[in-house]
Amino acid sequence: MWYTYNLLSLKNLRIYTGSTNDLKQRFADHNKGIGGKYTSNNRPFKLIHYEAFLTKTEATEQELFYKTGYGKEVLKKKLHKTLESIKRK
Repeated sequence: MWYTYNLLSLKNLRIYTGSTNDLKQRFADHNKGIGGKYTSNNRPFKLIHYEAFLTKTEATEQELFYKTGYGKEVLKKKLHKTLESIKRK
């Protein structure tokens, strides 16, 4: 199984989007600072959304979509209640 996932940085309240075939391990890696420069500098993260796919191609396509301007709008609409509740805390 492949996943597209969205993490919320608790440091700056920005959303990070990625894809993986091991969601639990990848999430743990991000919070340990293993990975790219952005995730290393903006942890800790909260997993706020994920989608499962049978193929890597589908997961990657969804990841790339969420990284576009329109994709970010779609994601924010999809998660608006989640984001509101987190920002109130």
